[in-house]
Amino acid sequence: MQNLTPAGQTAVNDLAYRYGISQDAVVTMLVAVNNGSGSMAQFYCPELGGGGQWMRGSMTMVGDMFNHGLKATVDNLCNELSNALANTQMFPVAPAGTRGSNQWWPGDLGVSFSSGGQNNIRYAVFPQRLAVESHGQVTVYDTLNHSIGGVSQQQGGDSSLTFSSQFGTIAVNSLPVVSGPGLSGGLGGPPPANFAVPAYNQPAYEPPVYAPPSYAPAPVGQGSDRLAIDDIVGLIEKLARLRDAGALTESEFNAKKNELLSRI
Repeated sequence: MQNLTPAGQTAVNDLAYRYGISQDAVVTMLVAVNNGSGSMAQFYCPELGGGGQWMRGSMTMVGDMFNHGLKATVDNLCNELSNALANTQMFPVAPAGTRGSNQWWPGDLGVSFSSGGQNNIRYAVFPQRLAVESHGQVTVYDTLNHSIGGVSQQQGGDSSLTFSSQFGTIAVNSLPVVSGPGLSGGLGGPPPANFAVPAYNQPAYEPPVYAPPSYAPAPVGQGSDRLAIDDIVGLIEKLARLRDAGALTESEFNAKKNELLSRI
């Protein structure tokens, strides 16, 4: 069983008695709520209908979806556990950076901007770093130029760990690993050998500078600055593409077009 402080064990005993469930079931739910930072939980507890999810003030789901009494029991229990975690030292204090510590990431990362967790995974966000703990092992990723807004684990046959940034939803395994083993089971890990920084991390696009190509001398009897109509049309089409790409303004395009037309 999970190690508890004396106050934590007293709280678990009281909840087990009042809800008519085993202490093991209460501890299972306590760990799930703690992994969800006191505001959410994903759990599997046979005494409480198997698998389910809880989110404070928002949603409670249990395996027996039409058992409203069981749903109310889980919701009330999770709320009480959340309050206990906020007001009571439920677990023994572990040194920072060790497994089981509330500050489970490497100490040199400092204080996280945000943190959370679900199932057997916890995450914490730092300047240019993302720490992820899976089954007690911590991996630190370089977040490049992402501003991380949240981390989520998608359920199903192809589980994946993703985060949201200004570039959209990004897979954690697309980030370079700074330290740690990476995540197994498709949830992330070191990038492949041919990993390259994604396109959004490359220098901004710089449109080409327009320079008219050189041409062969005009046929005898024609002015050296006169061009065939087909050449003029081709140049105008190229100018239009440069305008559409943002390399030329509308006024610059029109001025150059009129110049070319005057040479017909």
